[in-house]
Amino acid sequence: MDYTNHVRLTTSEFTPAVLEGATIYGADDHKVGKIDHIHGAGAGGSALIDVGGFLGVGAKPVAVPISDLEFMRDEDGDVHAVTSWTKDELKQMSEHRD
Repeated sequence: MDYTNHVRLTTSEFTPAVLEGATIYGADDHKVGKIDHIHGAGAGGSALIDVGGFLGVGAKPVAVPISDLEFMRDEDGDVHAVTSWTKDELKQMSEHRD
């Protein structure tokens, strides 16, 4: 996917209202999950990403630092992020429990 025309979010936009529900794409440009919710504030927070499962059933929440994600808006204004993590790497992480 070509992200060159996508507008990068500023750290002031790293809020639950903006980030929750964002699709996450891995190093291979494949969808690796969606942000379920945010812990903390700004770039120092963590994103809880639901990985695996099918249609949300059986998905496992894992926590990654927001700083490991590059957030942007596409031409339609939809927020998404890119990470160097692969889906398999995220699946191997420990399940996050609130």
